Amino acid sequence: MRIGVLMGGISAERDVSLNTGRGVFKALGDRGHEVVAIDWTQREDLAATLRRERVERAWIALHGTLGEDGCVQGLLECLRIPYTGSGVTASALAMDKVLSKRLFEAAGVPTAAWRIAGTDPDERARELGFPLVVKPACEGSTVGITVVREPRQIEEAVALARQHHGATMLEAFVPGRELSVGIIDGEVLGTVEIRTRGGFYDYDAKYLRGDNEYLVPAPIEGDVDRAVRGAARDAYFALGCRGHARVDVRLDPQGRPFVLEVNTLPGMTQTSLLPKIARHAGMDYGALCERVLAGARLG
Repeated sequence: MRIGVLMGGISAERDVSLNTGRGVFKALGDRGHEVVAIDWTQREDLAATLRRERVERAWIALHGTLGEDGCVQGLLECLRIPYTGSGVTASALAMDKVLSKRLFEAAGVPTAAWRIAGTDPDERARELGFPLVVKPACEGSTVGITVVREPRQIEEAVALARQHHGATMLEAFVPGRELSVGIIDGEVLGTVEIRTRGGFYDYDAKYLRGDNEYLVPAPIEGDVDRAVRGAARDAYFALGCRGHARVDVRLDPQGRPFVLEVNTLPGMTQTSLLPKIARHAGMDYGALCERVLAGARLG
């Protein structure tokens, strides 16, 4: 099979996607696959490129708008090219945090209290209390997110979020620990705890500073570990996900997990969270990329 690794894209996460794509491209090539790298830019007709490059399977290394939200998945469905990751509907639901929240609540998945900012974000903020998080509903990699600790910060935080995609959300800040859970084909691979010097795992902490501490597996056990894994798996299935995903969770001081979101196309650089989790589970980076590829399909 001729495999196209789709990377780059036109979202705010383009640079992250290029790093993911380069890693996947090299790993699959090293394992003997026929691979072509496709750096999708705004000027390019992606369908024409896929046909020209004779792509028979798509390994989607895109992140964010148009790549992770069901749009590229829909194109690949129309072209009858099997692809990695979740399908059209699950991708769209996971990318839209408002819809995700509603489905989590309907399925009994624990998640932080939230409101849509609407026309009176100050009133919505008072309903939730401080501190709280302001975020755009349809972005990833913490793009456009602000932790707001007092009322005077609301206006600026909302203005920033509204520069990005989706409705502007307010979410109760959950104190405690930052966890991520790796899942492949419905199986929980493991957990990681992220400890960052600034206390907030934002874009700079993820990709620029390099001063974070990653604990794999997360130092939790017993009932708390089972609760974290169960909440993550329930969130994955509530959205109808398939293939690989990473579920972000906050664990409060009482040991209660709160699901923040499901990433249906998580970062896949050598140092990303899912590869860290997989490595501890006995699966090296190349094997992880191949396992993801094995799940490529339509529908």
